[in-house]
Amino acid sequence: MESLRIALAQLAPRLGELEANLERHRSIIRAARAEGAGLVVFPELGLTGYLLQDLAAEVAMRLDDPRLAELASETAGGGSAIVSFVEESGDHRLFIAAALLEEGEIRHVHRKVFLPTYGQFDERRFFAAGDTVRATPSRLGVGVGIAVCEDFWHLGTPLLLALDGAQVLVNVSSSPGRDLAARNEVGLGTATSWRTLMRTYAQLTTSFVVFVNRVGVDESMTFWGGSEVISPAGEPLFSAPFFDDDLYLVDVNLDDVRRERIALPLLRDERLELQARELGRVIAERAGLAADTTAEPGSAPGLDVAAKRRRPDGRGNGNGSGNGAGDGTGDEPIRLRSRRRRAATR
Repeated sequence: MESLRIALAQLAPRLGELEANLERHRSIIRAARAEGAGLVVFPELGLTGYLLQDLAAEVAMRLDDPRLAELASETAGGGSAIVSFVEESGDHRLFIAAALLEEGEIRHVHRKVFLPTYGQFDERRFFAAGDTVRATPSRLGVGVGIAVCEDFWHLGTPLLLALDGAQVLVNVSSSPGRDLAARNEVGLGTATSWRTLMRTYAQLTTSFVVFVNRVGVDESMTFWGGSEVISPAGEPLFSAPFFDDDLYLVDVNLDDVRRERIALPLLRDERLELQARELGRVIAERAGLAADTTAEPGSAPGLDVAAKRRRPDGRGNGNGSGNGAGDGTGDEPIRLRSRRRRAATR
């Protein structure tokens, strides 16, 4: 049996206090390694706190920052850790990033791809979006795929990571708690939604899913924790308490990935050429480069609704549609085809 002990660092970072958070990360990595952990996972923006806004530039670090190098050195001699911070690129863009640290170095960096800018979230105002979704080999003997919070609310992210070689999918998150109601499975709508996602992705990608969510308060946001590890069969192996700041150790059998993928070869049977072809068609239609098979007759390229046109005599629509009463004189407003938004609570 190939066993891996994973340490879930469900902590409450200090907002904007980079040095204090760095010191705590170093301390936690040491403590986890002393307990035999092969992988230590910290939450989204664990090095800075989440609700940074204008503080983001002050706490940002380039990948060549000596403070990151010092933190990475804590993994020398056989350790792995995933940490999250504000990354500043060479052209001074700011990203929400998560890095895999191994053998004293930065092995891989994922920049958050999907930035929520709705409701109480305003990430696109302060950060740039990443452009790649890649798995990475690791010293653990399995491929690792890293995603940051909202990235998992888009179906393509876990699928791409698994198809690219990830057997362990890691989501680091700063998810605030919302929707307190007894009708939810655990009394917290946010937790119910996340647990549904993680179990589904684990089973459909036949991968381990590691979810580490922060706790504590950043001004108006309260974070609920509830970090978890899910098996490749979609079964929860561990669920951390809500709101508790603590370090949790979970042992997993990496051979479970092989067993599940042989028994349920979903990734093997993915039709990538079909997906690529159909996605190419959809992209071309949306860009107006090909006829939209779902658009109304008379729609302009790239649009799915035909604009109403008045005839020269002022009667009816130039596209042949009337008001539904048959006299052709009505001014029925254009109705845009609705695109349903997801209703789940993040």
